[in-house]
Amino acid sequence: MKKPQSTSKPDDPEAARQYCLRLLSGRPRTHSELGDAMRRKGFTEDVVADILERYSEVGLIDDALFARAWVDSRHRGRGLSKRALAGELRRKGVDAEYVEAAVEAVSDEDEREAALELARRRYRSLAGQEPEAVLRKLVGMLARKGYGAGVAIPVVKQVLAEADEEAAELLDEESHFE
Repeated sequence: MKKPQSTSKPDDPEAARQYCLRLLSGRPRTHSELGDAMRRKGFTEDVVADILERYSEVGLIDDALFARAWVDSRHRGRGLSKRALAGELRRKGVDAEYVEAAVEAVSDEDEREAALELARRRYRSLAGQEPEAVLRKLVGMLARKGYGAGVAIPVVKQVLAEADEEAAELLDEESHFE
């Protein structure tokens, strides 16, 4: 079933305001995302610019706040690296200064801990496979999350060392049952 065509005119500021508010009610959006969506909808550049300026003034659009929230959520929830987070924010049209400030909130230690947790979790499903394959799969997974070799390789080595230690402890415990 076809959607009915919008009856709003390209220069109708009220229709543009309502459309922008509808977009914002779904989830936070960047200045760039809203502008692009409103232009695709057919609103004139003057109307788009006026609405975006006004909504920025009253705090409905705040790219710096958006960037901080995005980094916090995606780093905690998905374990993404600073590099991956910065890339996502740039693709959403966030200014470089806001991207840099938001990404700097993640310390190198926080980033390493996130990588370590991801590798530990993934290792559980790989246990029992050849060590070379496990190493390759874990480093590859971390690379897809944006971690460079300088973080990924030491983290994976640590996870593999922990696994060997656990196996040795289990063997020691089993010898007590004999």
